Amino acid sequence: MPSTFGIVDLFAGPGGLGEGFASLVRDGTTPFRIGISVEKEASAHQTLTLRAFLREYRALNGALPRQFIDFHAGDLPEPDWSEIDEAAWQHAVEEARALELGTEAAATTIDAAIETLKNKYDDTILIGGPPCQAYSLVGRARSRGKVGYVPEEDERHYLFREYIRVLDKLRPAAFVMENVKGMLSSTVESRLVFEMLMEDLSSLGTGHGHQYELRAIRVEDGQARLQDATRPSDFIVRAEEFGVPQRRHRVIIIGIRSDLASKAAAASIAVSRPARRVTDAIGTMPSLRSGISRGKDSTADWKREVIDAAKLLARIHRSKEREQLCEAFSSVARRIEGEGPDSRQETRLPESYGSSNDELMAWLERPELGAIAQHETRGHMASDLGRYLFASVFGSVRGYSPKATDFPFALSPDHRNWHSGVFNDRFRVQLAGQAATTVTSHISKDGHYFIHPDPMQCRSLTVREAARLQTFPDDYLFLGNRTQQYVQVGNAVPPFLARQIATLLLVSLE
Repeated sequence: MPSTFGIVDLFAGPGGLGEGFASLVRDGTTPFRIGISVEKEASAHQTLTLRAFLREYRALNGALPRQFIDFHAGDLPEPDWSEIDEAAWQHAVEEARALELGTEAAATTIDAAIETLKNKYDDTILIGGPPCQAYSLVGRARSRGKVGYVPEEDERHYLFREYIRVLDKLRPAAFVMENVKGMLSSTVESRLVFEMLMEDLSSLGTGHGHQYELRAIRVEDGQARLQDATRPSDFIVRAEEFGVPQRRHRVIIIGIRSDLASKAAAASIAVSRPARRVTDAIGTMPSLRSGISRGKDSTADWKREVIDAAKLLARIHRSKEREQLCEAFSSVARRIEGEGPDSRQETRLPESYGSSNDELMAWLERPELGAIAQHETRGHMASDLGRYLFASVFGSVRGYSPKATDFPFALSPDHRNWHSGVFNDRFRVQLAGQAATTVTSHISKDGHYFIHPDPMQCRSLTVREAARLQTFPDDYLFLGNRTQQYVQVGNAVPPFLARQIATLLLVSLE
């Protein structure tokens, strides 16, 4: 019988890392099964719980519930999931916990789950991404000399300390810790955060059990391996090397328990090829227009604003050396006059949906669905429409996103520092023929960094487009309001990457 591993997922967000592990199927079995996932933010926890319910329902029934298909399509309000399948819902409620790590209540719940997992599965895995800025005095009091210093009252260290505490109590076969690149250079008390973290991870088990051998993921010649790191930057994982259509670079530390580490040295997996582009992920999505956030918003008003901006930009660029830009702006004006998108929301599935043999598209598209969800645009100020149009046309003609100095004076926003370099990347288009820049939670604010590459649409990315760039499959529904949905997407680990990490870890443990 293949081994099965119970998963503890801390700081789970909407569940991107857990989804990658739980979705892996090997020889007809699911080797990784989430025992408990913990997230304190309410909307992300709702998303996490719904996903846990759907995962369990599918395992029991072989398909998604009809009620979810209709809810996903917008044909029904959210049903009472417990009435659809009480057992699956109870499983989801026990799996996805709304807890604040570092509190006594969270520790008690997690400790009980740990005992259950140890009895239920062959071994366990700990995954998660504790916020690096909270790391301080893990495992020892480095400030004993400070008068009146009480480590338990130092809020900075609670979150990382809790990850270490769970790791020490769980003693999993392996752990996966994900964090931002900035943790490599962050300091606390004049010491590098990363240096302190590595010391604490390496010292676990000293004197009373197996220690952990720390590994970095390295990609060479289309193969991913776990290898010793010679410098901190070795722990940086580049998502685009794994077929993710996004240049997302994160620190990922893999720890293998010392009694299992000898197996990991020769393990490798083929990573997804070829390199992916923005258009690969969102190129088939239905075209939409943006809205106008202040003033009257209608298709006619929107078209008039964009056409006027396109004609103005064509006049500004009417010179021999800028002929390509001039013609591109003129073409947009003509095309929007004749056609152009007229809807701000579209649920119809793209043509041939669910029939692709491409690995990424087969992962994103789910044939059971009857619609595309959460593909709805935001409104933008009329003055920003011209800037979005300029950025998208400039990007398609020049092959890179414009800087502030590239924008014509007529489009200058009312910022005193606009031409100082402080706002150099204030407006950034995602280029169709390249991987996207890192999708972050900032997308929830104004969308200026996430302009759609198609000038005809003149808008920022929708939640579903951002989710696709993050490689969330289309049946992954984000709950909460739209701002909360954007934040969840931006804070997550790409599941398509997480699944490949899970595969590499499984091969290493086998």
